[in-house]
Amino acid sequence: MSTKQQPAERSFEQALKELEGRVQKLESGEIELETALKLFEEGVGLVRECHERLDAADARIVALSQGPDGPVETVPKAPRD
Repeated sequence: MSTKQQPAERSFEQALKELEGRVQKLESGEIELETALKLFEEGVGLVRECHERLDAADARIVALSQGPDGPVETVPKAPRD
């Protein structure tokens, strides 16, 4: 297994990649129960971390979309010919 990083040091993409690795191991069906439980527990933590990062990114987008008089209006693009 790779060297573990603290969540503050790990990017969203790194956390997602680690989660995918754990899912692949679990899906293989070739691991012992205790190892599977440990991987599952780690995966749950990674899912929570990813959700927190996505929620934070969403909050930043909302904050950046606010103008002095409220939300910035978006205009749909005209279709190209």
